[in-house]
Amino acid sequence: MKTLLLTLCLSLTPLSTALAETLHFVTEEYPPFNYSQDGRITGIGVEQVDAIAKAAGIDYTLEIMPWARAFAMAKSQPMHCVFTTGYTRERSGQFVWVNPLLKDQMVLLKRKDGSKGPATMQEALGMKIGSQRGDFAVEVMEDLGVKDIDLAADIDLSVRKLLSGRIDLLPTSIKTYENLVNQGQPVEKAMLLAGKTYGIACQKDTPPALIARLQAELDKLILSGGQDRIFTAYGLPPNARTADNGDKK
Repeated sequence: MKTLLLTLCLSLTPLSTALAETLHFVTEEYPPFNYSQDGRITGIGVEQVDAIAKAAGIDYTLEIMPWARAFAMAKSQPMHCVFTTGYTRERSGQFVWVNPLLKDQMVLLKRKDGSKGPATMQEALGMKIGSQRGDFAVEVMEDLGVKDIDLAADIDLSVRKLLSGRIDLLPTSIKTYENLVNQGQPVEKAMLLAGKTYGIACQKDTPPALIARLQAELDKLILSGGQDRIFTAYGLPPNARTADNGDKK
């Protein structure tokens, strides 16, 4: 009996140790998904991360910083994760993933000033396009053939550049576009792009047991309708049901 108990204790040690370590979540100012308000960090992505980390029994911290720094930190430092991160083919093997916090279509935005947007992607490639440093939209635009992308530190600065005429087009998600319209920003869709999945990207050496627990709790949150309720609370339509999706890594 003592041998059996010792065996069981030893078999549980790796999982217990993994869950006892502190996981450091980093993100950026990108409302309504992650942002600071009244001295706290909140948003659609933040509420999901809080919910699944607590449900998984994981000790964690949460910090907000410029996106390029957050992304680099999660890529290089153990027990660090960055969100809400666009999942791309190039990034898939650079991190271990918990998906999806968000599943959305991308769109090119233009100023709502009566001017005509590009009729084709080829025409769009000849216009001034802006994005944020380290944002996955930069990779998407580069894959489409954009050579010169005007880079900003965050989404707010990109929007200001668009409205001031410093850039002609801004790639982002449909949900971000809808949020900008809700804020009264004079932007409109110029062209639809392919859909994307966004999630939590963790440093590759993050314990697999910890990632599995986070993924299991996110799946539960989605299937229970909890993710839908979070989106609705922020005035955005919920994701399609994607708990059992092909984008996980």
